[in-house]
Amino acid sequence: MDTIHEWLSQLLQWVESLGYWGIIIGLAIEVIPSEVVLGYGGYLVSQGDITFLGAVICGVIGAILQQWLLYAIGRYGGRPFVERFGKYLHIKAKHIDIAERWFDKYGTIIVFTGRFVPVMRQVVSIPAGMAKMKLSTFTILTVLASIPWSILFVWLGWSLGDQWEQIDEKAAPYVQPIILCAIVILIVFFVVQYLRKRGKSL
Repeated sequence: MDTIHEWLSQLLQWVESLGYWGIIIGLAIEVIPSEVVLGYGGYLVSQGDITFLGAVICGVIGAILQQWLLYAIGRYGGRPFVERFGKYLHIKAKHIDIAERWFDKYGTIIVFTGRFVPVMRQVVSIPAGMAKMKLSTFTILTVLASIPWSILFVWLGWSLGDQWEQIDEKAAPYVQPIILCAIVILIVFFVVQYLRKRGKSL
């Protein structure tokens, strides 16, 4: 456990040394969870090393780069690539199965709402690529979902200051309602789509 903590500490020091670029690269490759990178970014804001707006913007850019990479994996590598190399990306085949079912059922809206659901946040981009979803639409939905996520965790890291490592505990009361809202949006979207199809068939 001490080894993991030391490794994480070294990575965060690396993020700190790169400033804004550290947030972008840290999120793009996501060696450590995005919540931790953004929370640490908030801590750097509290120390006056970077600005709040700059941290949020870098958070969004990093998220876009990561999702573009996963989208490209889905589009050009597909399931064979995921089955062979997914373990190196911390992505399991069963997660792709779930994401595919969600994508088939809910369509493009899942690219937005899925960003607020643990695990789905990353893997949903792969079936989007496999389905050859329009990149501009994919990017817009990713940006719209990444903005509130980045704001939330940068703000939490900033407000916690030296106690930023407690971010998981402090984020729970905020994340749970967000997940519920995402599910509600999915349900509303599904109902609207159903009523439209039913109206056309009458």
